[in-house]
Amino acid sequence: MPTIAELNQKLDDAVLAGKALEAFDELYDENVVMQENSDEPFVGKALNRQREIDFFSSVAEIHSAAVLSSAVNGDVSFAEWTMDLTFKNGYRATLNQVAVRRWKDGKIIHERFYY
Repeated sequence: MPTIAELNQKLDDAVLAGKALEAFDELYDENVVMQENSDEPFVGKALNRQREIDFFSSVAEIHSAAVLSSAVNGDVSFAEWTMDLTFKNGYRATLNQVAVRRWKDGKIIHERFYY
């Protein structure tokens, strides 16, 4: 089985290559919990996959995206992201966030975004 560092890199590379949904299907647990900052968490792969679809469907153009840093500690990985996006409503934004991913048996069971 690949290491958590390898899986984390695989996910980040897939997002950068425009293959986020393919990576989501492969690397997220059926009962994944996803959370934005301190908001209420969203539970379940189907619900969170739809949220991913909704987000990417709202983007008109990705001007740039990069992983600035990443790390692994035990079964937790971290990735610091920056993205320059224009949304379909015309709003352009630079998004900076840290994704904290908790892994079990090669799948993400919890992902929380801090921004």
